Amino acid sequence: MSALPLDGKSLAKEMESILKERVSFLAESFKHVPKLATILVGDDPSSATYVKMKALACQRVGMASVRVELPHNTTTEELLQKIHELNQDPLVHGILLQHPVPSHINERMAFEAIDINKDVDGVTCLGFGRMAMGEAAYGSATPAGIISLLEHYKIPLEGKHAVVVGRSAILGKPMALMLLQKNCTVTICHSKTLHLEKFIAEADILVGAVGIPHFIKSKWIKTGAVVIDAGYHPGGIGDIENTKLSSIASAYTPVPGGVGPMTISTLIRQSIESGETQIKSLKTL
Repeated sequence: MSALPLDGKSLAKEMESILKERVSFLAESFKHVPKLATILVGDDPSSATYVKMKALACQRVGMASVRVELPHNTTTEELLQKIHELNQDPLVHGILLQHPVPSHINERMAFEAIDINKDVDGVTCLGFGRMAMGEAAYGSATPAGIISLLEHYKIPLEGKHAVVVGRSAILGKPMALMLLQKNCTVTICHSKTLHLEKFIAEADILVGAVGIPHFIKSKWIKTGAVVIDAGYHPGGIGDIENTKLSSIASAYTPVPGGVGPMTISTLIRQSIESGETQIKSLKTL
């Protein structure tokens, strides 16, 4: 029996129709629509492509978007000033700083400058802490999108052993905590983990989030595991080797078309949620 593909592309499209209705309601009832501001520092072509995809997603659901482009030599202080301006703009409801920024910029300081109420990409420490403690917060977009995908396909999570390979602040760590909140038993591994294949062989749910092409070998994966590949690299390959994966796993995310569309869909959903809160709040003042 072949594995079930977890089709993030089709689910994201389905979600867009619902999100479009929510935006339309705001436009008709409050004469405003949510606006997402994206900040791109430098001229990295991959980052520019991602920003363009997010702007197009805003357009498809009727949201407004503003693209802030800053030169590569922008200083941390200049970036912080731009973020401060967007924080103060009542017509901007979400702020996305495209990762990564040039190495001379203090990225963490820039993330922390984003108003928690506009942190729709879930990158601040305060947002992470609230999420970890089960409080209201916008989750990091990629792991939150993965959870939505798993729930849509009714993948059992409670009591399962989930292994997350990767420990980044915006993917691996929040992914592990979100799975923990779903009552998984979670193991976090990374590129320096000794005997990594032994941990992967025990995983009921495997999340590849290490950022290295085909770092995880399909022969390590337990038969019947649910396999989530959050990596994307040139040539359309992920972090997990896909050789015979469809005959090993019980379900898996294709690359592309699995996790990526859900990341953008989640960002748009959280931007709309932020817009709903802020627009309705202004109306009652």
